[in-house]
Amino acid sequence: MRSKKAIANSSSTEQEVEMTFLEHLEEFRWRTIYSIIGVIVGTIIAWIFKDILVDKILLKPAVDSNITLQNLKPFGQLMLYFEIAIICGFIISIPNVFYQLWKFIAPALKANERKYISFIVFFSTICFLSGIVFAYFVMLPMTLKFAEQFGTKQIENNFAISEYFSIIISIMLGAGLIFELPMLSFALSKIGILTPKFMRRYRKHSIVIIMFLAAILSSGTDPVSQILLAIPLVLLYEISIFVSKFASKKS
Repeated sequence: MRSKKAIANSSSTEQEVEMTFLEHLEEFRWRTIYSIIGVIVGTIIAWIFKDILVDKILLKPAVDSNITLQNLKPFGQLMLYFEIAIICGFIISIPNVFYQLWKFIAPALKANERKYISFIVFFSTICFLSGIVFAYFVMLPMTLKFAEQFGTKQIENNFAISEYFSIIISIMLGAGLIFELPMLSFALSKIGILTPKFMRRYRKHSIVIIMFLAAILSSGTDPVSQILLAIPLVLLYEISIFVSKFASKKS
């Protein structure tokens, strides 16, 4: 029989875990504030190194593809630098954003599940950054090469700098989110919406969808490019099945 002290400790723990709706809102507010502070710090760091970020990193795909860029708006470059600093600040602070997100979710998890938060934050960060790296070194060169192919002697391809940065940033952030598929699988499996059996059953259907997405992301350049993009997506799907199986066992 459990002692009164043990029962008291158990009930105390349950009271700590259970939160009212207002307490959830307060927790959400503070987690959001902590995330914003992290983004602000990341933005300041990105602003300090803005010249390196723009000239050496973000403009490199255009230089390698022999694309001429133009600024078409007064103070356009200044506003563009602010936008880039904020987006890069978000990327720099992504570990903190994921940490705050999972700390907000933590009260809904069991005690033995909370010990995996550090691992989840680390894995989520790696997935997101891997997507960005993959987009930068694989997807962007193919996309810009495809765009640069169109043109005649009478029409010169000079791209607006704002449109260029809009394309590369959306592609990189999009790829980062796509690479979060394993973590999405983990979350959905934890709450019982997704199962490894379901994912294995519809594997063939998923491959068709993946090839369709690869065709869109590669701008339909050629079959080789589509396959090159589809390979990591298929691997992510297989990893997601394993993650779903792991999450289901831990539930």
